[in-house]
Amino acid sequence: MTNGGKTTLSKNLQKLISNSCVISQDNFFKDVSVVSVDANGFKEYDTLDALHMDRMMAVIGLWQKDPQRFMTSRGYPVTFTATEPSDVFVLIVEGFLIFNHGPLNSLFNKRYFLQIPYETCKERRSSRVYVPPDAPGYFDGHVWPMYLKYRKEMEETVNDIVFLDGTQKSETLLSTVLADVQEMLMVSER
Repeated sequence: MTNGGKTTLSKNLQKLISNSCVISQDNFFKDVSVVSVDANGFKEYDTLDALHMDRMMAVIGLWQKDPQRFMTSRGYPVTFTATEPSDVFVLIVEGFLIFNHGPLNSLFNKRYFLQIPYETCKERRSSRVYVPPDAPGYFDGHVWPMYLKYRKEMEETVNDIVFLDGTQKSETLLSTVLADVQEMLMVSER
């Protein structure tokens, strides 16, 4: 969900997991001129149609093809063991609709969903600066209804999501997810 803490958690995970990088869905928004307007006059940014999911999938495909080259070309550190390059690379994908895009969702080994109450979400949203800025009534008239719609769709079609309380301290969330991912990586290395 918007303003749930996805970017903060993702960036912090990337710093602690060797050979990892982050791809953010926010980097794939379409130009404002092509984003649809709803019946209330609100730009429909909180929909899959507002995103270049094909471009996002292409970038993820580049990582899949050669993660070491992908990371090196984008300035991410690649660490090596004493004698051989590590064969474990981790891609962290974050975004507000990543579980609603079937081709992307099918790639995930782990799924985490940060949820926060309506009041907290609205408060966090109002403290951020967007370009273009949110129109008056945008949160209640578009953002929250789209969140509810896509969350329902996600819950009906996606399994194995770990729901996390986004009101917890970022350190608590980080340690919870990091421990889970590290356990998965240890199992995959065996």
